[in-house]
Parts: sequence; structure tokens; C-alpha cells
Amino acid sequence: MNIKNSPIGFFDSGVGGLSVMREAISIMPNENFIYFGDSQNAPYGTKELKEVKNLTLNAVDFLLDKNVKAIVVACNTATSAAIEEVRSKYKKLIVIGIEPALKPAVKLSRKGKIIIMATPMTLREKKFKLLMEKYKDESCIESLPCAGLVEFIEQGVLDGEKLEGYLREKFKDYLTDDIASVVLGCTHYPFVKKPLANVIGDHVPLIDGGLGTSYELERKLIEKDLINDSKEKGNIEIYNSINDNKIIDFCYNLINIKI
Repeated sequence: MNIKNSPIGFFDSGVGGLSVMREAISIMPNENFIYFGDSQNAPYGTKELKEVKNLTLNAVDFLLDKNVKAIVVACNTATSAAIEEVRSKYKKLIVIGIEPALKPAVKLSRKGKIIIMATPMTLREKKFKLLMEKYKDESCIESLPCAGLVEFIEQGVLDGEKLEGYLREKFKDYLTDDIASVVLGCTHYPFVKKPLANVIGDHVPLIDGGLGTSYELERKLIEKDLINDSKEKGNIEIYNSINDNKIIDFCYNLINIKI
């Protein structure tokens, strides 16, 4: 079998990583993709570090059994907790992680605070603290832990009064000040851009790392001469630890909805 035709594996704690995979599909439509969402154990962001590491390594093993040629850990929490272990264990494999897209937010040089929305675990891990330290002298940056937001999205709640009420409560201390931008530091969060814009205003840039991560994936595949040279549109397979057709259908819908 030609390894170039092998699929690219994407993994997330649930449905959130689809926001990244859809970007990868848009720039590499001829690649084959396999997605595994661990919705049964979502959210990861409120779990203990050791458990997240174990769940991540299990998910990677699942994707490797599908003969993937690269793996994208499309989950900020899993990247923070386990990316080093994954790379150490599978040294020859292309492994791409994701982190909050703080750099492009800083580069905008807008007036006000940069708010980083993320799960509690992402915000307390060393990887995130190093990122904050890197840009602390360039902008006013504040982290905003959003425990509970992933659950809305996992349940298919992408808009509505209850969700906007949650977001309004989270941003109540910032709405009277200038917000330079909001960094969506969890791959679930791009799916709620519309209600978030309703709360903070559609003039505030909402920045996520999905496209940048996908370009990094493409760059690594080119570097290793692993780009699929097929001229046909690739296949997409979706798996979830909740073995239910409803969530699989929901995942396919998320790939196609406008966000």
C-alpha cells in the first residue's frame, strides 16, 4: 500500500476537533481523513492530568490501528497534557498539536485586552504558561476559564438564550472595557462564534488556531513527501467513543455548517 494514500488521523476529546479538521479538508481536499472523538469522556479540561494522558494515548493507538500517516491532536487540553509523551513514544510519526492562537491576536495590535477562552486544564498547564510569558510584555492578556462550555457544544447546543446567558456571565467583567480580541483556546469554541459575537459585539476579532494548525500539518506532509497525489476527493471517516449514529451524524453536520 502506498503510504501517501493512508489517512490523516484527527483526535479530540469530543466533537471540537472537527473545527480543525474542516480547515485541513479545505486546504487538502484530496487527503483521506479519520476522526476520533472521545465524547464519552468529554470534557477533558476538568480532568486530572494523568487521566488525560492515558485517554490521549489510547486515542492515538486507536488511530494507529487505522494505519494513519500522521496524527493531529486537535484538542488544546490533550496537547497541553500529553503531546510530549505522544511524540516520545512515536518518534517517526508526524504528530501535530494545537495551542491557543495568541501570536496572531498580539499581531493585530488592537486597543484593549486580549481574552483567552480555554478549559481550566489548558490554562493551568506549563505549555500555556510559557505561551503567556512569551507575549506578556506586548499586550494586556487575560485568561478566561470556561468550564461548562464544552458540554453545551457536545450536546448540540450551538446557539440560543441559555448559551448566550452563559457567555454573558463569563464576559460580564469585560463588556464595559475595550476587548482587543478573543482567542478561542479550545477547538470546540469556534462552533459558538455567532452567539459569542452576539454577546461581545461582532467588531471583536475571534481567533482560533485551526487554520494555522492545518497549514503546519500540510508543511510536515510536504517535508516528508507524504502528500496524497490523488486527483480525487478524499474519504472522511468519523468514529466516536459513544457508539451512536446520532453523534456521528452530528459530527458530519459540523463539518459542513457555516461558522
